Amino acid sequence: MSIIIAGHFQLQDEVDRARRELVAAGFPNERISAFYLSQPGQHDMTPIGGDHLHSPGAKESPEGVVQGASAGAAVGAVAGAATAPLTGPIGAVVGGLVGAHVGSLFSFSKMKDPGEKEEGGRAPVENRPAGMLIAVAFDDQAIQQQAVDLLRRLGAHHIERAQGNIVDGDWADFDPSTVPDIIH
Repeated sequence: MSIIIAGHFQLQDEVDRARRELVAAGFPNERISAFYLSQPGQHDMTPIGGDHLHSPGAKESPEGVVQGASAGAAVGAVAGAATAPLTGPIGAVVGGLVGAHVGSLFSFSKMKDPGEKEEGGRAPVENRPAGMLIAVAFDDQAIQQQAVDLLRRLGAHHIERAQGNIVDGDWADFDPSTVPDIIH
């Protein structure tokens, strides 16, 4: 694995200029990767799209659905049974079903607000911003500062350091959901 320094830009022209400057500074073109990075959550990393199979903020929702449906069904069945002289035996069944549905809405109280910490979890991490990303890979740690200074001078923001492989202009092992090591 190589050291990778990456910087974020907003415009394609800025990335093109950064590539030219990196090549002029002696970095091989085939070890430079540039691409558009989508918004967090929109990286299409799962078969159903997105970054996760389950919404991190809805982790406890299934438990809430079961609790709410159970309580709602019991309350609804009791209410339906109380109206049995008017509705017959179907009143308890309908009351139980309606109560289960209304009670299942209790699961919304188990969902987390944006940025709220999960119980027993860790604090939210800083995501990579959407926009253009240019990355350069090298094996000699002595030239790391040269890459950082060049990207900084060109106006890159969120300059990060990573380990990985850029082969023929493709950052093959890039994972947009990892926590970036921001160095500037």
